[in-house]
Amino acid sequence: MPTLETHNGYPLWLYIPNRPAAVIFTIIFVIITGYHTYLLFRRRLWFVIPFVVGGYFEVIGYLGRILAYDKTGELIPYLLQSIFLLLAPVLFAATLYMTLSRVILAVDGASCSIIRPRWLTAIFVTGDVVSFFIQGGGAGLLTQAKSQDDSKRGEYIIVGGLIFQILIFGVFCATALVFNMRFRRHHHSETYRHKPWQSVLVMLYVTSLLIMARNVFRVVEYAMGHQGYLLSNEWPVYVFDGTLMFFTMAFFALRYPSQLYGGKRVEANIELASGSSASTQRHIV
Repeated sequence: MPTLETHNGYPLWLYIPNRPAAVIFTIIFVIITGYHTYLLFRRRLWFVIPFVVGGYFEVIGYLGRILAYDKTGELIPYLLQSIFLLLAPVLFAATLYMTLSRVILAVDGASCSIIRPRWLTAIFVTGDVVSFFIQGGGAGLLTQAKSQDDSKRGEYIIVGGLIFQILIFGVFCATALVFNMRFRRHHHSETYRHKPWQSVLVMLYVTSLLIMARNVFRVVEYAMGHQGYLLSNEWPVYVFDGTLMFFTMAFFALRYPSQLYGGKRVEANIELASGSSASTQRHIV
């Protein structure tokens, strides 16, 4: 049985990582990410690439936990699991933002959205990138910590990035709900009954709530500090992060947005309204 080690006198881990659990979750994410990779090339929805990359981040993260089992004093395994598991949901979120704009455009519902589709992706993905770099910077500082002060500083930065992402998600969910209600109220939904736009929106709601719950867990985890219960015990990361992210990937696959276009690579005419006029352009979905 391995024993806990320190890195330059600082304890990276407060427990011995469970190798069987890490192996199981690695296999799970290899399978679901492999399936998403297949869907990506089968359906050719290239905006889903960040989601697939996020799946590979999960795989790398749990591989890091496997390696850390008997190397708790080494920095690389800790870095792999810490950074990649922390940042994977940011990539999932980027695809969810882009999916909403595709739903709106697929049913010509720009007039029902509080944010024009042409700006929706840019606004939310930009916010996602900012969150990515904030959390990445905090994780980098945390993994290089040589004192409790350095550790706390990294944790505070990560918490700030997570809270920022939660706020973005809140606005995103509100935008989706307002569009959903307006579109139904104006009876446009009858024209597009052959397109499963509502089921794709439900998928966005479910996956967004799963990521939101995971982010709240991470905020509490890092807010409690390195010696807190959540960071000093292993089971929460599998229950409130790994499991939630698996269901996020599974539900996204179940309601894959290619359903909006009959499951094929298509060319769609997209109406981009600007003021009182609209311009139509050819767009490869």
